[in-house]
Order: sequence, then structure tokens, then C-alpha cells
Amino acid sequence: MRVSDTVKFKKAKKRVEDMKGFYIHFTIYLMVNLTLFLFAADVFDGLDEMHFPHWGYFTTPFFWGIGVFFHGLHVFGKNISFFKKWEERKIKEYIEKEESDLDQFSGRKH
Repeated sequence: MRVSDTVKFKKAKKRVEDMKGFYIHFTIYLMVNLTLFLFAADVFDGLDEMHFPHWGYFTTPFFWGIGVFFHGLHVFGKNISFFKKWEERKIKEYIEKEESDLDQFSGRKH
């Protein structure tokens, strides 16, 4: 296996692990919050008068949902074209700088 193949494999493996982590996080979020929702619906169904639940019932799903959103953005947001183009520009910029530094150090000129 060539070095570049090893690097590609490690990057692909890391990407799959990140995706797996997100899916696990999202599944647990759905299971816990669905259970809490069903429990709350059962509790509030037994009340005779119309009662809107207190904001405190929604804080955990709300803020946890924000965390799940940013986790998903971190994992899948890399495919957004703006970020992809930015990454490519930065990589090219660093490669050119590296080549320039090497040329400067060795005394070569293009």
C-alpha cells in the first residue's frame, strides 16, 4: 500500500467514524426526546383544563437540538461548495508557499 493510499484510507475512515458518531447522537436525541414528549403528552392529557407546558420542559430538547444541528453541520457541512472551494484555495495556497520556501532555501528559481 502506497503512502498516499494510507493517507486516503485514514481520511476516509475518519470521515466514516464522524458520520457514525453523528447518527448515534441523532438517534439517541430522537429516542430520548420522543420518550419525553410521549410522557409529557400522557401527563398533560389527564388535565381537565387547557394548560400550556412551562418553557422548562422544552429547554433540554431545544438546546440539545442546537448541539445536534452543529454536530451535523460539522460532519456534513464540509460538502457545502463554499467551504469546499475555500479548502481547495487554502490547500493550494499552502502548497505554493511550501514550494516557494523550498525554492528560496535551495536557491532555485522557476
